[in-house]
Amino acid sequence: METVKKRPVYLNLLKIRLPIGGVASIAHRITGVLLVLLLPVAIYLLALSLESLAGFHKVVSFLTSVSGRIIVLVSVWLFAQHFFSGIRHLLLDINIGVEKDTARVGAWLTFLAAGVTLIVLGFWIL
Repeated sequence: METVKKRPVYLNLLKIRLPIGGVASIAHRITGVLLVLLLPVAIYLLALSLESLAGFHKVVSFLTSVSGRIIVLVSVWLFAQHFFSGIRHLLLDINIGVEKDTARVGAWLTFLAAGVTLIVLGFWIL
């Protein structure tokens, strides 16, 4: 006889409770994708600023506006989170911090370091 396994009909991703290490790993991937998607915008702004003096002033006025500063702060947070998560992953690759408690603390530290970076640079930018 064949046994029938009951499979879930759907998988609700919002009810899954990942450990903080999983959240840090997913955040690392998402921030990497978002940074790649921001590259064309950054290249466009750089090209516009190098094109002429009027283009430079246009970029400066955009980046000093409220929306420009928010975009810069979000970009800083994306980069900081991706950077610190990347350092954590490199350390895990060489078997540093692989124990459960140490890995959990390391994951929390990536979020803390990105937050501190955002706050420090946020005061400097604003």
